[in-house]
Amino acid sequence: MSLDNKNNITENAEGLTCPIRYALDIVGGKWKLPIICMLAVDNPIRYSSIKRKLDGITNTMLAQSLKDLESDGIVHRKQYNEIPPKVEYTLTSKGKSIVPILQQFANWGAINMQEKNTCGLNCKECRKIT
Repeated sequence: MSLDNKNNITENAEGLTCPIRYALDIVGGKWKLPIICMLAVDNPIRYSSIKRKLDGITNTMLAQSLKDLESDGIVHRKQYNEIPPKVEYTLTSKGKSIVPILQQFANWGAINMQEKNTCGLNCKECRKIT
């Protein structure tokens, strides 16, 4: 998501930024929360491990989600000068600061969820951080 597009989403009719919308824009989408939850448990983790654990994600979507999270300051990407290429992902301090919030959000969801697995995702990773 480009910065210009994100600014349009986070501003209300009066042009004021909504902090809730800002936060939801960062973690929104099908794959960003599972990636953050995974990094909260397995830190650092390589691209191939993330891909293997997220059933159904395409390479394009994983790369874009990681790029977005990196540009938002949630994820740090470390590339090693090796052959074959080695890249590891970790949560930044900003990324780590959202984990307790996600734990509370998961607790709220568990209390209020009417049907099991209504999100359709395999939530094993999120359960590890609660």
